[in-house]
Amino acid sequence: MRRRLRRCHPRGVPVATAQKMVVKRHWEGDLMIGKRNQTAIATLVERTTGYAMLVALPDGYKPEHVALALATKIQTLPEALRRSLTWDQGPEMRNWKQVRIDAEIDVYFCDPHAPWQRGSNENTNGLLRQYFPKGTDFATVTEIDLDAVADELNDRPRKRFAFATPTEQISELLFAITASIRRGLCGTPHAPPRESGESQARAG
Repeated sequence: MRRRLRRCHPRGVPVATAQKMVVKRHWEGDLMIGKRNQTAIATLVERTTGYAMLVALPDGYKPEHVALALATKIQTLPEALRRSLTWDQGPEMRNWKQVRIDAEIDVYFCDPHAPWQRGSNENTNGLLRQYFPKGTDFATVTEIDLDAVADELNDRPRKRFAFATPTEQISELLFAITASIRRGLCGTPHAPPRESGESQARAG
């Protein structure tokens, strides 16, 4: 069975137009590799609020380890915040179908060598290097440590939000979603608009 990749918006839609069609509740993710390429953590960032979650990978970052850890972490989010996850083309996401099923979230993949299609995640990983320099041995970093770093990062004011914090931003988002559900205005989750070329994984 071959995996097919489908473009997420028509070729006829200009990139500039697609970029304006921002929809919330979509996450971007990647690995942060540690010492001698032997240890790693996973990073998740909500695209519009900058809210970050860090995922421990104490058993390694083979596909089976990544799928279980990601699904477990994503399941801690309210269902309304789980619209999609966009990942790099790395082999660690070979078991993406398991993530989709267990976490009930659509999984998308960027084009090869196109990190700008996960811009929020790339920016956050840059900030995380202040806490975890290259060569960090993530085997010595606990889940408690990662949660503490994520909390500190999410409480850092951001210029892009008029110096509000990601924690405040995602709290406002969740409040708005809850209010919409109560008013009966929140429809069925749908696929997010994507940067040009970004693709969703489908079973062939």
